Amino acid sequence: MLDNHHKNLATFIHLSTFSRFIIPFGNFIGPIILWAANKDKSDFIDQHGKQAINFQISVLLYAIIIGTLSVPFFIFKVFRNMSFIDFNGFNNFHINIDHPSPLLYIGGSLGAIAVLAFIIELALIVKASLSARDGENYKYPFTINFLK
Repeated sequence: MLDNHHKNLATFIHLSTFSRFIIPFGNFIGPIILWAANKDKSDFIDQHGKQAINFQISVLLYAIIIGTLSVPFFIFKVFRNMSFIDFNGFNNFHINIDHPSPLLYIGGSLGAIAVLAFIIELALIVKASLSARDGENYKYPFTINFLK
């Protein structure tokens, strides 16, 4: 039987991921502390804690992949006319961004995808919190289950 205390704990596990805006890595620290301290109290709290932590790890993994893919596009565009062999100081250092190349468009598109993913992440966290408040189980989409 779920009581309000269990629902509130599950809700706060999801909402504690917003602590990343105050504390570095708070999106991991907050849910892990709340989940570890309360996972034995009910399966409901355990399930929501695992879902919140798995989602945050998955989001971190996806952000690393998008960042790894987009950074080379910007680097190749900015430094395409520079010869590193003949580089002998900052006297002749010119960065040409007059004519955007397709590489810059691809990198910009990946950046736009990252912003869109951030907005979707915030919406999914709020949705999971509301589901926990109502006593429903919630499964984040596109989540890799690291904790089972």
